[in-house]
Amino acid sequence: MDAKIKRVYVPMTETGFYILFCLQEEMHGYNITQKVKQMTEGQVEIGPGTMYGTLGKMEKDGLIEFVREEEKRKLYKITPVGKEILQLEIERIKRLYRNIGGC
Repeated sequence: MDAKIKRVYVPMTETGFYILFCLQEEMHGYNITQKVKQMTEGQVEIGPGTMYGTLGKMEKDGLIEFVREEEKRKLYKITPVGKEILQLEIERIKRLYRNIGGC
């Protein structure tokens, strides 16, 4: 993995984390926003500008890829690089929780 990509994405934004997490299965932007809203019980809502801007950047950086178009909606999925970044972020979050466990 490119060290620059790692520096840019770890630690991740909340939006980036949820997008990569959701794209472990093929989805389009609107599906992602709905799934995130459901997963977080409405506490996290990703607006369209943020969603599509982040999808574009992640696609350009190779974390996700366009799969196909379905009913005028682009479907994306996570790439191996994206999976690696997601795993690094999950491990970072686990370390964070372990470190504050003794407080």
